[in-house]
Amino acid sequence: MVQSRSPPRSPTTELSCETRKKQKQEGEQEQEPLGSLPEGPLVEILSRVPYMSLCRFKCVSKPWLALCSDHQVRKRSPQTLSGFFHCGTNGVQFCNVSGRGPPMVDPYLPFLWKRYTIIITRHCCGGLVLCKCWKSCHSKNNEYNLVVCNPATEKWIELPHCPIESSYLTKEYLGFDPADPSRFVVYALHLREFTEVTIYSSDIGRWTTVQSGWVEGTSLVVGFECVFLNGTMHLMTKEPSVVTVDTEGNVWREIYMPENMTGSCEDISIGQSQGRLYAWCIGNLNVCQLAVWALEDYASANWTLKHTVNILELFGRHCRKKDEFYKMFAIHPDRNLIFLTDRKEKTISYDMDSREVHVISTSGEFLDAQPYIPCFAELPSDGH
Repeated sequence: MVQSRSPPRSPTTELSCETRKKQKQEGEQEQEPLGSLPEGPLVEILSRVPYMSLCRFKCVSKPWLALCSDHQVRKRSPQTLSGFFHCGTNGVQFCNVSGRGPPMVDPYLPFLWKRYTIIITRHCCGGLVLCKCWKSCHSKNNEYNLVVCNPATEKWIELPHCPIESSYLTKEYLGFDPADPSRFVVYALHLREFTEVTIYSSDIGRWTTVQSGWVEGTSLVVGFECVFLNGTMHLMTKEPSVVTVDTEGNVWREIYMPENMTGSCEDISIGQSQGRLYAWCIGNLNVCQLAVWALEDYASANWTLKHTVNILELFGRHCRKKDEFYKMFAIHPDRNLIFLTDRKEKTISYDMDSREVHVISTSGEFLDAQPYIPCFAELPSDGH
């Protein structure tokens, strides 16, 4: 009797089995964010990666998308300047620093429209945005609410009613440091001939009115010429000088500008970069020379001239026409990079080290631009 045997497998069958085995192994590897690296160390590494890089890493695979979107990773990820909120014909807009790609956040703040009918952004600081919001178009006595929100997490807090009377000369400034995300403050004051400053602190959840410690007759510049640095708000005056007040309303100071700046300069403003206060101005109406200064010694108010450049050359022009207006509106918080606009045709970035110029916008609508740095920390109170 001949014992039956199973027929030998054909080469095609063997190849098919090997292919399926290989595909299974590849599929299993794809499920892991990184083959040989445990998730714990990988999370630690990604927590130190800038947020813009995290956004790019999301495209690697579905596991990478989930990992890079994890709240604990994003919250610890170091942030830097991602773009600017600015005014345009269609309201508030957002422009990336690179000038390319979709905006990092929706400038219309859609998560607030479920509760409010009118929303106006007032000030942006450290990743949070201060808004003035109306619940109805027919609010009695122009009643509104001040709201602090985080566009990156879509969380927000409605502040209690501000005791200061609102007018076109009333200004609110937000103070928030991502390095100390447990608290924020809001300053409300009258820009001219004021004697008091009203401060909201998230620590106590209410407004406190304090007597101004600045020289009588101090007049502030109308606009966003302010810097919140080292727990202190810095504001531009028409002197020109910089007046400061801490978050408690206890320490008041005035810092005078460099002597060379106070002559024939126009468009004097301030910013902060690499932990220092910066000031800049455009001198000589026709030559259009920009000078950038850094406050090297805070105690003695010792300013150092860091850079000078001809703005017309940066914009590729030979002379300044009567209707041309140039403005430096920001400095990068981590680099020697500044941002300028002619408010009509072009907005550019200029590297003070390499002297390279890049166009970031050609819309001609770059007005009242405010730097935005993403922050994924929780708001220091139970927000919505």
